[in-house]
Amino acid sequence: MAVSAAYGMLAALGIGLLLGVERERHKGKGPTRGAAGIRTFALVSLLGGVSLRVGGTVVLGVSAAFVALAALASYRRARDDDPGLTTEVALMVAFLLGALALRETALAGGLAVIVAIVLASRRPLHRLVKEALTEAELHDGLLFAAGAAVVLPLLPDRDLGPYGAVNPVFLWRIVVIVMAISALGYVALRLLGPRYGLALAGLASGFVSSTMTIVAMGRRASTSERLLSGAVAGAVLSLPASLIHNAVVMGAASGSALAATWIPLAVAALAGAVLGAVAAGRAAREKTDPVALGRAFDLRAAVGFALLLAGAVLASAALVDRAGTDALVLATVVVGAVDTSAAIASAASLVAAGQVPPDDIVVPVLAALSANTLARAVAGIAAGPRRFASGVTPALLVTITAAWGAYGLLALLP
Repeated sequence: MAVSAAYGMLAALGIGLLLGVERERHKGKGPTRGAAGIRTFALVSLLGGVSLRVGGTVVLGVSAAFVALAALASYRRARDDDPGLTTEVALMVAFLLGALALRETALAGGLAVIVAIVLASRRPLHRLVKEALTEAELHDGLLFAAGAAVVLPLLPDRDLGPYGAVNPVFLWRIVVIVMAISALGYVALRLLGPRYGLALAGLASGFVSSTMTIVAMGRRASTSERLLSGAVAGAVLSLPASLIHNAVVMGAASGSALAATWIPLAVAALAGAVLGAVAAGRAAREKTDPVALGRAFDLRAAVGFALLLAGAVLASAALVDRAGTDALVLATVVVGAVDTSAAIASAASLVAAGQVPPDDIVVPVLAALSANTLARAVAGIAAGPRRFASGVTPALLVTITAAWGAYGLLALLP
């Protein structure tokens, strides 16, 4: 007990020194210098540990009140020169982390490192918020944070609705995943610039909807002959992105379902990635117009997808309940023609609910992909010029053939 307490005290002292070193660099000099530096932070953090060790929560509360009053006095003295509260808040954080170090040493140390990084990143963070981020990007970031950190923990994590097939946490998790994947694609496009704009835009959009990406790229190809190669590259790159998205959605619904189907999905994604890389290389050698960034994600589209998924799950559960697992293939094909992710996730959710064995969804999943491949081929023909369709359709056929081929080879293995 004494050894662990001593270790906690040393950790509290180290936390104070770590935060104090960073604050000392911004303390300044002369009459206007800050009141808290390396020694103050070290002592305050150690005070938190000693207070908890000596008198428990009562002494800890009294010490916290003293530190808060000292921080308030420091702020009142320096507010004319520096109206910020960073040092004063950091002082309270150091005190609390010093107390936490006695009970959760590793957690307190990790949090101290994070706090030190935040404190040291003042200029980059200010530059990011004031100069680099646009109003729309800031709005999207706050919206995503609210969805992931506020809404998701508040939802009930249990099966509701008819057949017990709808889980609110699962559906909102899908919304968060769709927003996150789309935002990652947006960030990649933002950082790498428009040189490979159409290809990157297609890759990013494919994580949300390959069908809509093919339609958008077909329309773009119709506006200019010079955009044809880039549009084809974007459309083809949406295919592996869509398959990766499907795998992530399936894994979120059921890990065992993903384990049963990941090989055909991976082979198809690899084939699409190779074809997409070839198309992107061809497009990179041609000049294309700049690509508008748009928004990081579309919340309405993400919520709409989740609602579509809920309907697909209910429909699939109803068919399976009335006609048994023989109706699962029909259910996934019908839903897959509209949205393959919804069909795949609905099938995986049945596995998660214990209504269907994992191996029984491999054929329905591939059937859904086949139906969606046909729908995307028709969309490409209708949306773009003939040369666009002739560039995208073979890639669609290769990817779905690769998936079925991998499944056939696995079935032949002993």
